Amino acid sequence: MKQCSICEKGSQLKTRYKKLRGHFNPTTKTRVYPNLQWVTPPGKENRVKACVKCIKTIYQT
Repeated sequence: MKQCSICEKGSQLKTRYKKLRGHFNPTTKTRVYPNLQWVTPPGKENRVKACVKCIKTIYQT
């Protein structure tokens, strides 16, 4: 599943709007996924899927 193993961030449902004749009309719903990357956390041997926000907080010095 497309979910961060650290913060459990997953996909969200988003509604798109299209401007037609001066009005914003809702169109189809789309799914937005987090930016997941494979990373080996410091002090561990196995890789995990983590979002970029978690990776930035892990590797801050």
